Amino acid sequence: MSDLSRNAFALLLLAALCTACARDVPRPTAPAPAEPTIEAPVTADTALRSVPLSEFPPLIDDGDWQSLDEAIGRSRRWLAGRPSGTSFTFGPRTLEAAEMVEALDLIRGWIAAEPTPETFAAQVAQHFDVLESVGGADGADGGMLITGYYEPVIEGSKRRRREYQVPIYGPPSDIIRVDLGLFSDEWKGRKTAGRLRGNTLVPYPDRAEIRADGLGRAKIIAWARDPVDLFFIEVQGSGALALPNGKEMRIGYAGSNGRQYRSIGRLLIDEGKIPREQISMQSIRAYLAAHPEEIERVLDYNQAVVFFRKLDSAPVGSLGFPVTPRRSIATDHRLFPRGALGFLATDLPAMAEDGSTVAEGTLTRFVLNQDRGGAIRGAGRVDFFWGRGEEASMRAGVMKQPGRLFFLVQKAVDEDPTVEPEPLGG
Repeated sequence: MSDLSRNAFALLLLAALCTACARDVPRPTAPAPAEPTIEAPVTADTALRSVPLSEFPPLIDDGDWQSLDEAIGRSRRWLAGRPSGTSFTFGPRTLEAAEMVEALDLIRGWIAAEPTPETFAAQVAQHFDVLESVGGADGADGGMLITGYYEPVIEGSKRRRREYQVPIYGPPSDIIRVDLGLFSDEWKGRKTAGRLRGNTLVPYPDRAEIRADGLGRAKIIAWARDPVDLFFIEVQGSGALALPNGKEMRIGYAGSNGRQYRSIGRLLIDEGKIPREQISMQSIRAYLAAHPEEIERVLDYNQAVVFFRKLDSAPVGSLGFPVTPRRSIATDHRLFPRGALGFLATDLPAMAEDGSTVAEGTLTRFVLNQDRGGAIRGAGRVDFFWGRGEEASMRAGVMKQPGRLFFLVQKAVDEDPTVEPEPLGG
C-alpha cells in the first residue's frame, strides 16, 4: 500500500466510498421541492429518544425465561471482557460496559425467580428507563422495518463430487480491507475491500466474475449441490451443510468481497416477476425453480459475495458468541449499542395461501443486540434471529413488516428499590 501514489489512492477511496454507500432504493416520482431541506443524518446520539413513563410499551414478554437468560449471559460475557472505561451510546445516555453488566445481572436475578410476564414487566418499568429507536431514514414516527433470518441447512460435501459442483470459498489471501474512517471522520464506520493490480488498489471481483473465473487465491472449504441454496446461506450469514455421510458441517461469515449488496427480491419486483405483496424467500425460490435459465442472471444482480469459515458451534454473531434463537437481533452497530438489552414489538408473521404475509398474532419480547448484517443499515432496520428448522425458515422467509424497537437502561437513581412493584394491568 505504501507504493500507491497519494492522488491515485485518494481517487480510489472516493470511488470505493461511492460504491460502498450506494443504496438500492426506489427513485421518487414527484418533482423535487424548489427549496429542499437537508436533514441531519441519524447518529448514535440521535438514534434513540427517551420514552416517558406514560408512553411505555406494555413490555410483556411472550417468550421463555431460559432463552432470555441464555442470551443475556452471552451479552454479559462479551461486555465483561471490554477494557475498563469502555462506553456505549444510548441516544441521550452514555453507559460504561460495567454499568451494562450490572443491569443484566439485575435482570437475570429477576428471571431466576420465574416471575409472571406482568410482574417482570413491572420490575423493568420501575428500575429502567426506556428509549425508542427514531425509526426510518428520516427519523420519523419510530417506524421500523423488521425482517428475520435463520440458520439454513443445505446439501453439501467436503470434497467435490459429480452432484456437488458449487464452490464454497474461504477468505482470499489477496483481499485488502480498507477502513475508510482512518482517512476521514466523514467516512467513519464505512469500509470497502479490493486487491492490488500492480501498485493500484482495484475493486475485488463481483459475483459474476467469481462464478466465471473462480478464485485462485481462496481455499475452497466445501462444495454445495445447489447455487440458490448457497446464495441464501450468504444472505443469512451462516448455515449448515448436510453431508453425504449423514453428518453436518457448520459454516459462518468470514468476510466479503466488499461489493454493494443488492436485493434480488427488489429486482424481481421491479421486473414484474413477483408481486410486491408476495415477495419472500419462498416466492423467490419458487420463481428460480420454475425458471432455471434465470438463476445466474438473478443471483449475479447481487454483486456481493460472502466468504465462509468452518464453525464448531451454532451461528456466531458479531460479539463472537452464538446467537440465541428468538432472542438475538441484528442492527446497525454504528447507531445502537452492542450487547444491549432491548424490547421488540411487532407481529408474528405467517404465510397466507396466496403467498402474502399475514399476522398470526403479536410478537413482543426482550431481545439482545448481538449481531449485524450487510443490509441492516440505519435506525429503521432490525433483523430477528429465528433459529433453524422448518418453522424458522418459514417465519424468517416472510418476515418483512413494521414494528418498534426499544432499548432499556437502568435508572440513574431508583426512587426506592426496596418497594415491591405491582404487576402491570392491576
